[in-house]
Amino acid sequence: MVDALARSTPLELLRERIRESNARYEAIRVVLPAALAAHVRPGPLDDTGWSLLAANAAVAAKLRQLQPRLEAVLREQGRPVAAIRIKVLR
Repeated sequence: MVDALARSTPLELLRERIRESNARYEAIRVVLPAALAAHVRPGPLDDTGWSLLAANAAVAAKLRQLQPRLEAVLREQGRPVAAIRIKVLR
């Protein structure tokens, strides 16, 4: 069964998107204040953009203020994104 999962193209694409989402988060984490970073998680990456998951509305609001800087960091590191979506975890 493990071999079948390893050979699955859709699952490999999903694993790659998860790896890329985590890599993008690590790239932007350096510009997030430590207190804020503790409440942010990487979310889904798809063809239309990348999501950041905020623990609450206050964290989401601060992320929206930082969004231009986060997008610039990603561009500087060769990881451009069409859009960063900020979603509040419920």
